[in-house]
Amino acid sequence: MIKQILGRLPRKPSKSSENREFGGSSTPSSNATSGSSSYDLVSNRPMNTDHMPLPGFDSASNLGDGQGSKFPQVGNPRLNGNSVVAPYEALPGFRDVASFEKQNLLIRKLNLCCVLFDFTDPTKNLKEKDVKRQTLLELVDFITSANGKFTETVMQEVIKMVSVNLFRSLSPQPRENKTLEAFDLEEEEPLMDPAWPHLQIVYEFFLRFVASPETDAKLAKRYIDHSFVLKLLDLFDSEDPREREYLKTILHRIYGKFMVHRPFIRKAINNIFFRFIFETEKHNGIAELLEVLGSIINGFALPLKEEHKLFLIRALIPLHKPKCLAMYHQPLSYCITQFVEKDCKLADTVIKGLLKYWPITNSSKEVMFLSELEEVLEATQPPEFQKCMVPLFRQIASCLSSSHFQVAERALYLWNNDHIENLIRQNRKVILPIIFPALEKNGCNHWNQVVQNLTVNVRKIFSEIDPELFDECLQKFKESEAKVEEIRTQCDASWKRLEEIAAANSTK
Repeated sequence: MIKQILGRLPRKPSKSSENREFGGSSTPSSNATSGSSSYDLVSNRPMNTDHMPLPGFDSASNLGDGQGSKFPQVGNPRLNGNSVVAPYEALPGFRDVASFEKQNLLIRKLNLCCVLFDFTDPTKNLKEKDVKRQTLLELVDFITSANGKFTETVMQEVIKMVSVNLFRSLSPQPRENKTLEAFDLEEEEPLMDPAWPHLQIVYEFFLRFVASPETDAKLAKRYIDHSFVLKLLDLFDSEDPREREYLKTILHRIYGKFMVHRPFIRKAINNIFFRFIFETEKHNGIAELLEVLGSIINGFALPLKEEHKLFLIRALIPLHKPKCLAMYHQPLSYCITQFVEKDCKLADTVIKGLLKYWPITNSSKEVMFLSELEEVLEATQPPEFQKCMVPLFRQIASCLSSSHFQVAERALYLWNNDHIENLIRQNRKVILPIIFPALEKNGCNHWNQVVQNLTVNVRKIFSEIDPELFDECLQKFKESEAKVEEIRTQCDASWKRLEEIAAANSTK
C-alpha cells in the first residue's frame, strides 16, 4: 500500500531538464546559475526555477543560427508569413510579478522574442508582431533600469535573442554597376529593411545591454566572442543606413568595454578594407567603419606602434584607390589627419601615398585629394615637407594647369592657408621654378576668370617676397617659351617642305 502511494507522488525534475528549460549551457558555471540555485537579477535572492516552458516551444531543441552548440534553440522560431501554430501571446509585465520571479520572466520574454516574422507581407501576423514589439520595448526598459549584475544565464539568453534577430543574410543589391555610378548613388533613396520596426528595438536593447554598468565584461566576453564580432561586422554591409548607424555605435561600445577584443576588431576591419580595395570595391559600411576607426586612432598612445603605422600604409592610404571614394572620403581624411597629428614624421609617407593614388581623369576625386592634402600639410613640419615638396609641387603645378576650373581653383586656395604659405615661403627657391610656368600660363590663358584672379594674387605673393627669384624665373620662362616657339617654327617649316616635295612628286 505504501509503495502504491509513493508511486503516485510527482517526481522531482532532474537538473538537466531544468538547464534545458532555462537555456543553460553544459558548462558547470552556467549550470550553477540556471539550476535550482539561480538568483534573481535585481535582488540576488534565490528564485524558483520550477516554471512552465513557453507554449509551442520545444525546450530541448537547439537554436543554432550560426552559434554552434553554445545556445539552445527554440523549436521552429521563424514564421514565413503563415499563421502561428502555437499561441503567441503577451507575457505579464515585470511590475506584475514578484521580485524573485523577474529573472524567470526575463528569460521567457527573451525566448518569446526569438520568434521571427515575415515583414515582406505587412498584412500577416499583425497581432503577433505587435506582441513582440511591445515585449521588446519592455525588455529595453528593464535592461535600462536594472540595478543588479546580470547573471550568466541572462547574458546567454540575451546574446541568443540578439543573434537570432540580427544575424541574417542581407538582401542582395539589385543595382548594377554600383562602382561606376558611385556619385549618382548619393542622390538615390537607400533601401530600407522592412523588418526595421523590430530590428530597431533589438539594436536599442543590445546597445543598452552592452553600455550597462550591470554587464560584467569578463563574463559577457564568453558570449560576445570573436565569432559574434565577425557576424556583427558582416552586418555593416546592410543597405539600410539606420542599421549601420546603430552598428557603428554598438561596435564602438564593444571596442571600449571589451579590451581583450580590440586587436581582433582592428584586424577584422583591416580585412574588410583589403577585400573592398583589392577585390570587390563594393561595401555599404566603409564610411561607418572609418568613423569608428577615427575615434580609435584618436585614442592611440604615443609613440605609435608599428602595427598602427602598417595599418595606415597598407589599408587607409590604399582606400583612396576605389572609384567610390566620395562615399567615405570625409571620415577617411579624418583618420589620415589623426595619424599625422600624432606623429608628424608620417606626413612624408602620407603625402607620397596620396601622390601614388592621385587621379588622372577624375576631376571630382582631384578636388577631394586637394582638400585632404591641405589638412595633411597643415599638420606637416618643415623637415617632412622638404622630403616630399618636389614631387608634391609637380602635381600641384599640374592641377594649376587643369582646364577644370574647380581643380585649378582648389589648388590655388592652398595659398590661403597661413601654415602652408609659410612652408612655401621658406622653400620658395625650390618650389617657384616648378610652378612658375603654370602660374604664368594661367594668368594669361585660363578660360575661367576666378582662376585668373587667384593666379595673379599668387604671382604677386612671390614677386613681393623675392623679386630677384621671380624675375629669374620669369626670364627662364621666356627663354623656354622662345625655344619652344623656335622648335615649333622649325617643325612647321619641315612639314611645309615635305608637303612641297610631295606635291612636286605627284605632278610628275
